[in-house]
Amino acid sequence: MKRLVLSLLLLSCGGSSSNGAKIQFSASGEVLALGGYGYPPASANAAAFVDGWEIHFTKLLTTIDKSQVGSLVAELDGPWAIDLHQGGPLPGKGGGNEQAYPIQVLDNQNKNGGKSFDPTVRYAFGFDLIPATASAKFLQLASTDADYQDMITNGYVVLYVGTATWRGNGTGGAACTTTDNTFDFTKLPQVVNFRLGFKSPTTYLNCQNPDNDPAKGLGSENHERGVQVKANDTVIAQVTVHTDHPFWESFVHDTPPHFDQLAALAVKDSNGNYNVSLTQTVGVDYTGFKFGSLGLPWRACAPGYTPPNTNAVMGFDSLTIPHNPAGDPSTSMRDYFDYMTYNQSTQGHLNSDGLCFVQRHYPSPP
Repeated sequence: MKRLVLSLLLLSCGGSSSNGAKIQFSASGEVLALGGYGYPPASANAAAFVDGWEIHFTKLLTTIDKSQVGSLVAELDGPWAIDLHQGGPLPGKGGGNEQAYPIQVLDNQNKNGGKSFDPTVRYAFGFDLIPATASAKFLQLASTDADYQDMITNGYVVLYVGTATWRGNGTGGAACTTTDNTFDFTKLPQVVNFRLGFKSPTTYLNCQNPDNDPAKGLGSENHERGVQVKANDTVIAQVTVHTDHPFWESFVHDTPPHFDQLAALAVKDSNGNYNVSLTQTVGVDYTGFKFGSLGLPWRACAPGYTPPNTNAVMGFDSLTIPHNPAGDPSTSMRDYFDYMTYNQSTQGHLNSDGLCFVQRHYPSPP
């Protein structure tokens, strides 16, 4: 399998493809970046925050760039700044109402003498999410956007902006249960504005590709890796950013997302609005969350959801990576800030849910 690397903006044309095989690069935050997470969920299979929160984004900003790996045969160079909440004109790889934004079409091996892509070969695909930069090409986003300028100032790679509203126990929803019936959840804010900026430059390498199904993945992998081109056709390589990762209850992939732990950290401003940012997670013990001086219990509102343990106090699981408040960030999770960032850094995929090897470029366990 040869290696194909995504950057953004063609560096050199190098000639045209004689067999008509092309690759359309695009980007999507899935349908969830567009409409958010409703509550109660629209169906039994719909993604939802299991503690009853409705999540709506106003922006989901990131910067995509190239990845230099292996034997480079083709490249698009950038970087690109994009608001994935805005969607785009292409249908997304996740189906339904998902939208994607077209980035660039690559029609030859522009780093390998302009050779045609070989339809008998799979090309490894990789990309980077990098800190915001003023030199980016702006897609679905103005270069003067205040939030993106804030990303540049703070070195953010991904910025979530939006509002969470608690809808548990509402019409059509299941009755919520908790591991501590003495805790008064009405004391938590019911509406929280969030602004979560992640300083987590990451490379996503040699991604699995659901478009290769029904070909079998290697070992236990869900999908075969790489992009398979087709003669006289254009195939899609969609960078997909999953929005739920930072809110997971565990480092196990696709565990349920929660928002109670962030609502418990929200601060009331002079206008009476509650706000939470990633700064407020610094120093917070993710193995035993608190609301003020009180332990914050688990709350289960989604049908069929059961907390992962019977502990009265809600706590997340970093598996084999130890929790050590005074530890080295390259070997341990010091706090909820580290925990959220670690999960967030796994959110890059190919063509909806194709997993990639994750290479973090900030102090973090592998």
